[in-house]
Amino acid sequence: MNTIRVRNSGPPDVGKMLGGEEKEEDPDAAKKEEERQEALRQQEEERKAKYAKMEAERERMRQGIRDKYGLKKREEAEAEAAAAVEEPAAGSLTRPKKAVPAGCGDEEEEESIMDTVMKYLPGPLQDMLKK
Repeated sequence: MNTIRVRNSGPPDVGKMLGGEEKEEDPDAAKKEEERQEALRQQEEERKAKYAKMEAERERMRQGIRDKYGLKKREEAEAEAAAAVEEPAAGSLTRPKKAVPAGCGDEEEEESIMDTVMKYLPGPLQDMLKK
């Protein structure tokens, strides 16, 4: 004969919601939680100590390479580069001026160029440009 098995449908907490049995509070739950938190803290401290030791070893190796090849630390090199950039503009609030190419900017030169151009223009055009 066929036997039909009935499965519980729904989440496992359905019995609790309908007023079924409830779990009892563990009297040592607070103590166990405190021990668990302390174990987690201790593991975290051990992990940090391990990685600090590894980083110190790496830094010793890096320093050995820097000494061997005469290199500077990245922070020192960046600080020197920043100081070199700031040095020329120490008293200025604007960027440093660039060199002016020849034929640009000087008013006396511009006047002499105009005089040269005027020589090659026909007479009526020269009169118009002088006005």
